[in-house]
Amino acid sequence: MEDAQPANAESVPMRHFGECAPLAPESDPLRTSHGCVCTTSVLRSACSRNGIAVARWHDAQAMSFAVVHSRALDALQAQPVTVEVHLANGLPSFTLVGLADTEVKESRERVRAALAQSGFAFPHNKRITVNLAPADLPKESGRFDLPIALGILAAAGQIEPQRLLGYEFAGELSLAGELRPVRGALALALAMRGDQAQRTLVLPAASAQAAAKVGGLDIRAADSLLQVVQSLHAGDDAPPLPRARPLPAPAAAPVPDLREVKGQAAAKRALEIAAAGAHSLLLIGPPGTGKSMLAQRLAGLLPPMAEDEALASAALLGLAPASFDTRAFGQRPFRAPHHSASAVALVGGGSPPRPGEISLAHGGVLFLDELPEFARPALEALREPLESGHITISRAARQAAFPARFQLVAAMNPCPCGYLGAFAATGRHCRCTPDAIARYRTRLSGPLLDRIDLQVEVLAVKPAELMSQPDGEPSAAVALRVAAARQRQVQRQGMPNADIDAARIDALCALEARAAAFAQSAAQRLNWSSRALHRALKVARTIADLDGADMLGTAHVAEALQLRRSLEAA
Repeated sequence: MEDAQPANAESVPMRHFGECAPLAPESDPLRTSHGCVCTTSVLRSACSRNGIAVARWHDAQAMSFAVVHSRALDALQAQPVTVEVHLANGLPSFTLVGLADTEVKESRERVRAALAQSGFAFPHNKRITVNLAPADLPKESGRFDLPIALGILAAAGQIEPQRLLGYEFAGELSLAGELRPVRGALALALAMRGDQAQRTLVLPAASAQAAAKVGGLDIRAADSLLQVVQSLHAGDDAPPLPRARPLPAPAAAPVPDLREVKGQAAAKRALEIAAAGAHSLLLIGPPGTGKSMLAQRLAGLLPPMAEDEALASAALLGLAPASFDTRAFGQRPFRAPHHSASAVALVGGGSPPRPGEISLAHGGVLFLDELPEFARPALEALREPLESGHITISRAARQAAFPARFQLVAAMNPCPCGYLGAFAATGRHCRCTPDAIARYRTRLSGPLLDRIDLQVEVLAVKPAELMSQPDGEPSAAVALRVAAARQRQVQRQGMPNADIDAARIDALCALEARAAAFAQSAAQRLNWSSRALHRALKVARTIADLDGADMLGTAHVAEALQLRRSLEAA
């Protein structure tokens, strides 16, 4: 009986395959499908009887395999992923392996429809296996639609596989074959630059515009699967994909001006100090005194973001479910979550871990209005990030780290009814008992308050006085002083004063003799912790920078102490 012909081999006169080598028993692990023990090199070069047929069979098997490069998001990192596609004979199937999430597994139907709608032949009669390596790295979202589709086309011989090796692909496919934006495009580009990858990154057009903010990379924009495939065809006639260009920097969006806040000289002074030294700030006062107005104007006082800082902020915002508006690139983020936000919403979490509000506010302002109304676990979760500037989310399977160098601004009422000490200006009596006031304030733990540099009272103003007062100082004038003070800090220690570590306090916050004695005496009378004293010295350092002084004087220390006593003394 004639032996079966190797799969995919052309019809040629056949003799028994075993004539080229001793016939191997079926249990021999080296036995090949054609019945001998020839190695791959023998199959390709020296199979004595059927060299042509077997070589063609081996080449056909090699053509049914393709490799495409992509990346998977792992927190803010984007790890390389190899998309391996293999087509084989057997029962038709489409299998995805490699720790793929549900969104990735659903790509089978999107890819099938997109290939058909784009005019390509889908190998319905093959057993398709797609492996996303490494297998222990979770993969999520639809970013692998495009590399999977290209891998199938290459394995089926519709694209030259070698032409895919110089690219990295990411993009979600619609059923019509159009490319949709992917989350975290800027993180992909930053990872490629960090890895010094020499490949070209191909992304959907909207995502490519965001990724083009990262310099030193070849980033191409595509609108559809068909456009990508046409660019990969051999020959000079293949239309290349257009190089992605970042959107031109838009005109600065109007921000609330400090001029609109009348009165409140002490609170404005605290806001200027907070902006100059990147200090955290707590505003305490009755309803309607301008606490929220002041907080909303802090971002307009901060210095412009550096390029690396803007890229890090934009990359984090690009990981959020809501797409990042590239027109806001370079602007300080201002995040103001509602007081019903959970601890996970504030610090991050989920599966896979996503950044929370503290990370989305990286490089900008996090405003927590009605601070005591937040859940206690949510507030306590802020303690470590306020110190370290980053958050590590630990789960049983993985850990994820996100930067969280934000500037906290919080507002609260002095009591549950809000009118404690406001009778002279408002004519309204406080209805709260001392026990109710104590319970309200104990919603904020001592360790959390210890980490807030400035605690300022925002007093109520009588309507007649409010109407008669002139406009305040504009934000532009205050921002100039803030920028000059921040520049002194960067030249001296390379960071804002709020980020000075304990080991450098003595060297960078040098006190005059009288100022040192005053600070020591005040800290002892107020029963401050070492952390509270160090934070007060950092605030005094910022006040001295605003004054252009090298040494901390008694006036600088006294103002710093006064700006921290409001809630404790009330």
